[in-house]
Amino acid sequence: MDLNGKTILITGGTGSLGKKLTGKILSVYRPKRIIIFSRDELKQSEMMMKFSDPCLRFFIGDVRDKDRLYRAFDGVDYVVHAAALKQVPAAEYNPFEAIKTNVLGAQNIIDVAIDTGVKKIIALSTDKAANPINLYGATKLCSDKLFVAGNSYAGSKSTRFSVVRYGNVVGSRGSVIPFFIKMRSTGVLPITDPRMTRFWITLDQGAEFVLKSLTDMKGGEIFVPRIPSAGIMDIAAAVAPECQTRTVGIRPGEKLHETLISEDDGRHTLEYENHYVIQPQFSWWGAERKNGGRPVAEDFSYSSDNNKVVLSVEYIKDIIKEFRDGEEDDILRAANN
Repeated sequence: MDLNGKTILITGGTGSLGKKLTGKILSVYRPKRIIIFSRDELKQSEMMMKFSDPCLRFFIGDVRDKDRLYRAFDGVDYVVHAAALKQVPAAEYNPFEAIKTNVLGAQNIIDVAIDTGVKKIIALSTDKAANPINLYGATKLCSDKLFVAGNSYAGSKSTRFSVVRYGNVVGSRGSVIPFFIKMRSTGVLPITDPRMTRFWITLDQGAEFVLKSLTDMKGGEIFVPRIPSAGIMDIAAAVAPECQTRTVGIRPGEKLHETLISEDDGRHTLEYENHYVIQPQFSWWGAERKNGGRPVAEDFSYSSDNNKVVLSVEYIKDIIKEFRDGEEDDILRAANN
């Protein structure tokens, strides 16, 4: 997909993914505008200093505010929807706030995109949306359903919606790696459960997958990358091999393992070389839209504990080193917050 001369809007655009996407788009294309839509003026100010390209625009706003979205979406071709309340404990304690942002905000995005003629919207999901047991996962499952159904809701309009679902982003705020780095000085790492596993994806891989999915989408797909898993004990050994560990138990709303594709969704999932596509259950979704994908096995599910690709301790060390040596300092910044 050619983004030259196009206008792209990123909700939650001052987050780690928004910044990575902005850098990638600017390095390859000459867009007409990239609109960064977010609530935090401090992060916008910091992003302005990092990117000085004249095509950048910064909109203070909230996805809960439909009128502000109408103003921001005027003339926009493509939207990446990354804004969300994402912390599991915060959503459990503030459920109404999570619903307002993650569910009602999604509805606002859909309504305004259709009304203003946006061509494509790709929404970010999470592994916690598959068979959710916490409120955050439940709100994101609801959001996923809304965006898939948005294609039918668009009627004769040309606006199309799809979803990208992946696991934990290495080094993002609130993830375990910056937490372990912060706790390293104490000599003891708190471990929820030694058996715990998670899917892992780097920020660069996540941004690449979002852009590829935006290009490939027909409307209604949930795109799932084929990514590795990691065990919590291997992560601890990679971050702080000198530290002891202490089992503290799983927090409310946490799973022992995460799922990206449930067995029920597997019945209408297609497998590609580097990703899966959960197909929408629409009457107009035909074989011509499969683009070479193969149906998965009848009992297929994709969980962090049955994943065939598992990160080694040495590989996790290399990933952390890449962050330290490169431009991205999210791990260390998050550890200091």
